[in-house]
Amino acid sequence: MEMNDVFFFYIAFIFYAVSMLFYILYPAIKTNFVGQFASWLMYLGLIPHTIALIFRWILAGHTPYSNMYEYMSTMAWMAVVIFAIFNIRYRKSMIGVFVMPICFMLMVSASLMPKDISQQLMPALQSYWFEIHVSLAVLGEGAFVVAFGVSLMYLIRHRLDRSRIKIAELLPNLEMLDAINYKAIAIGYPLFTIGALFAGAIWANEAWGSYWSWDPKETGALIVWLFYTGYLHARYVKGWNGSRAAWMSIIGFLLALASFFGNMFLGGDHAYL
Repeated sequence: MEMNDVFFFYIAFIFYAVSMLFYILYPAIKTNFVGQFASWLMYLGLIPHTIALIFRWILAGHTPYSNMYEYMSTMAWMAVVIFAIFNIRYRKSMIGVFVMPICFMLMVSASLMPKDISQQLMPALQSYWFEIHVSLAVLGEGAFVVAFGVSLMYLIRHRLDRSRIKIAELLPNLEMLDAINYKAIAIGYPLFTIGALFAGAIWANEAWGSYWSWDPKETGALIVWLFYTGYLHARYVKGWNGSRAAWMSIIGFLLALASFFGNMFLGGDHAYL
């Protein structure tokens, strides 16, 4: 295979795949080495993944967000980076059992997309506001990926605790999972707010002469933002945490997925992304 950005992408793909397998084996083998090895494979995978994105940027001459392959790859990269930070901070390999498969599925989705490099962007995309808009939005969504995986783990641990099943002891405690869920959303929310809404509106006005046109992608981003705003409001003002916060995190990410993939079928001004 030619040494280009796709080559490095697939090297990262392999590292993430093997890392995911070792994470899945970890609860069965119950050996710390297995979890640590899975983590190191993930860290090593970040190196070629980062090189792939930088290589793509250099080859294309612009930020790598001009098509679905680039967007999905960047979202996966951000999700792995956020997970790696929490993994180093809390040292709980079991989190990877839930988060790494989601990161890997993003890589699988990216691998199925056309990978042609668009060196000449259409006029609407030739703006630094486009780069700010998409960069921050995809980074925010990457953080939401981690919150989603941790929330799934929270609900499972909560159910196992109630059933008094011993395997629950392998999972991080509920307080830690709830804290990671909140911190991941606290990272993603301002990035998504500035990128998807504010920078997106400025770019839309520059490209199409209107700050808001109720395009399906714009409407979807607004719904996602309102939902995560509701999450933070419920947490700060109403004191919602635990299971309610976990369910809201899961629903928020599913809404983000619906907005992302719905764009492929509903068309609109964002149909090329």
